[in-house]
Amino acid sequence: MCGRYSLISPPGLIKERFGADIAEDFAPTYNAAPSQHLPVITNAAPGQVRLMQWGLVPAWVKDRTSGPQPINARAETLAEKPSFRQLLQRRRCLVLADSFYEWQQKEAHGLPPKTPHRILLTSGQPYAFAGLWDEWLDRATGEILPTFTIVTTEPNALMQPLHHRMPVILEDPEAEQAWLSDAISPAGHQALLRPYPAELMREYVISKLVNSPAHNEPAVLEPV
Repeated sequence: MCGRYSLISPPGLIKERFGADIAEDFAPTYNAAPSQHLPVITNAAPGQVRLMQWGLVPAWVKDRTSGPQPINARAETLAEKPSFRQLLQRRRCLVLADSFYEWQQKEAHGLPPKTPHRILLTSGQPYAFAGLWDEWLDRATGEILPTFTIVTTEPNALMQPLHHRMPVILEDPEAEQAWLSDAISPAGHQALLRPYPAELMREYVISKLVNSPAHNEPAVLEPV
């Protein structure tokens, strides 16, 4: 799964990397967590970075507080679940990040379970998770709440010792454009949802500061 990540790249780099406008005063996020409003690029507005709440609230939900708000969606079953199938067809997004965190599920390499790790590209560059999004309308107030979920897949060799799932990192700008494109079939979109090459990633152990979203600070990134 993916339950915490970071985006500390400066706005200029984000704009250059993704070709999308972002507010110049965008603040770095060291410990992005569910329910926060975080930067995404949607297929409806591929030239703009928007802030959306992490935790999907489908448009058809009557009460946004009564049902689950999934932060992840399994790539293998997107086409089987009605709520995800419709979004795969019409509402896809790029969730911008430059690392994510995972808690080791069992003892490995002499480390106890629940040890937090930071996972990033060997290049250190920002990238995009494949995501789905929707907008929920509060009919009482007229408020529109945009939300998103991150697609996950099977782990690569780097992630296998840590967790049985990993977020889908789209492999390059061409894959990102294809994910956003409305000209590609759902089967074509689903073909993009595969594990990122392990040899292009690295990971290291970090402190348990990351356990609390209240710690949104550079110290979260420091190796232990």
